[in-house]
Amino acid sequence: MAAAPIGARAQAAWPGDRPIQLIVPFPPGGGTDINIRAMVPFFEKHLPGARFVVVNRPGAGAEIGYTAAATAAPDGYTIGTVITPSLQTNTIERTPRYALRDFAFLGTVVEDPGGFFVAPNSPWRNVADLVQAAKAAPGTIAVATAGIGSDDHLLMIEFENAAGVRLNHVPFAGQAPGVTALIGGHVQVASMNMGESVGMMREGRVRALAAAGPARFPMAPDVPTFAEAGFPIDTGVVRSLVVPVATPVPILQRLQAMLAATMRDPAWIAEAERLFIPLQYRSPEDTYRIVWDAERALRALWARRPWKDS
Repeated sequence: MAAAPIGARAQAAWPGDRPIQLIVPFPPGGGTDINIRAMVPFFEKHLPGARFVVVNRPGAGAEIGYTAAATAAPDGYTIGTVITPSLQTNTIERTPRYALRDFAFLGTVVEDPGGFFVAPNSPWRNVADLVQAAKAAPGTIAVATAGIGSDDHLLMIEFENAAGVRLNHVPFAGQAPGVTALIGGHVQVASMNMGESVGMMREGRVRALAAAGPARFPMAPDVPTFAEAGFPIDTGVVRSLVVPVATPVPILQRLQAMLAATMRDPAWIAEAERLFIPLQYRSPEDTYRIVWDAERALRALWARRPWKDS
C-alpha cells in the first residue's frame, strides 16, 4: 500500500497518550538496535505528536521479536523491525508463531551486503588465497557467523557453492563474539555485514577480503567484490519496518508517510552516514516484493542444501 498523498489540510497530531513501541528483535547495542534508536528523533519529527520507545525482544533467531510485532494490537502503536533473510528462514526451518502474511510493510530502511573478514595478521590477502587454502584443506577453515540460517551463514553457503569448497561453520550468538574469536585466532574468517564492520576496518581490527553485491560497497570502496574474483554473490540483509496486517489503512498510510519523509530527510541521511548505516529506502510495494521474492529463493536453496545441515 502506498503512502497517503499530501492533502491541502494538515493532518491532526498523532495521539500522544502512549508511546509507539519500536520492536527490535535483537539485544541492545547491535547494528539494528543502533539504527532504530538513531531514527527515533526523526520519526517524532515527521509524525507530530507521537512518542517512540525502543523495545528489545531478542531470542530464538529473532522469532520472539517478529512474533511480538505480528501479534500486537493493530492500532498503530507497535512497529516491528524485520530482517530479510531471518524473517523467511525461520518460517522455512520450522513453524514459528508468525507468518509472512501477518505483516503490512512500511518500507525498507537498510540494505547491507555481507562480506568475508580476516584478522589483520592473516596471510590471506584476497579471495583467491582463501579458495586455495580451502581446497588444500577441505572443511578445516573455520568461519564465524551470527548463527545458523543468518545472512552470514547463507553467504558462507553461497560462497562454498560458487567456489566449490567446503568450510567449517562456527555459529555464534551475534557478531561481537565472532569478532572476538577472529581476533583471538579461534576462527580464520568472519562472515559479517559490511556496514556493521566499517568502523572495525577503519580501526584496523579486521581486514575485508571481499564484499557481496554487484558493485563495491560505497563506504569501503577499496574492498573488491566476490564477483571481481569470479564468484557473483549478492547476499546480505534488508532491514524493513512492519505493522500487524490488520492495521487500519489510514493509520498504515500515516506511518508509511512518516518513514518515507524520514528517509528523505537530509539530517537523517547525514546522521546515518556518520554511523555507517547503509540506507536504502524502498516503497511498501517494493518491500513486499523483496520479502516474498527472498522467501521463494530461500525455499529453493533449502531444497538444494538445508542450512541446518551446513
